[in-house]
Amino acid sequence: MSLRIVVTVKYVPDATGDRHFADDLTVDRDDVDGLLSELDEYAVEQALQISENSDDDVEITVLTVGPEDAKDALRKALSMGADKAIHVEDDDLHGTDAIGTSLVLAKAVEKAGYDLVISGMASTDGTMGVVPALLAERLGVPQVTLLSEVSVEDGTVKGRRDGDAASERLEASLPAVVSVTDQSGEARYPSFKGIMAAKKKPVQSWDLSDLDIDEDAVGLENAYTTVDSAAERPARTAGTIVKDEGEGGKQLAEFLASQKFI
Repeated sequence: MSLRIVVTVKYVPDATGDRHFADDLTVDRDDVDGLLSELDEYAVEQALQISENSDDDVEITVLTVGPEDAKDALRKALSMGADKAIHVEDDDLHGTDAIGTSLVLAKAVEKAGYDLVISGMASTDGTMGVVPALLAERLGVPQVTLLSEVSVEDGTVKGRRDGDAASERLEASLPAVVSVTDQSGEARYPSFKGIMAAKKKPVQSWDLSDLDIDEDAVGLENAYTTVDSAAERPARTAGTIVKDEGEGGKQLAEFLASQKFI
């Protein structure tokens, strides 16, 4: 028996960098360093744990849609232990929204072949969290999302979803799509051996023509969701200092009331 796992990952701007919008109101990725989305590292980790705990032969493919530099995200996942990678890159993909991205991912997943798709709960730039569900719908397979625990046994994926008041046990027959949260287990650091091995692992490059996707189905002009306007966050101003000369408590209460905190 063999199990084919595809992990979808995203190359995102570093959250600690100075992020801003480009002239077309898409995220400017040229002036800030990028990296593998932290939430996607948990998805890679869960795929690796499934492989380590399985008696079957498991092949882990990491898949991303993005510009040339997105290969850095793939290399990070490969250095963690994934077997191979697929990079979908095409100039016509610029500005593609979540709906268009789910189409590209679905076509790539089908072309690659899969039994299980694992995604992070959301990307750290868009934070929409809808792509796993959209992907499952396009593939026509069950979705089991927001899992803090996941395992595969006898053709079934099982997991635990933790809510505010209770936890649910969920399962679905393979093939399926799952997403995991940041509570699913700390992602491992790539070892030196893993980093060196990643340089020799295969990375396939596909474009829209390889996936039989028309350019009219993707891109900024064809997106269902767009940013209409954006403004720079105002600079932080100096706070109000209250000198306590016997009325400090009263002034504090008045300030909190004015801000509708109390």
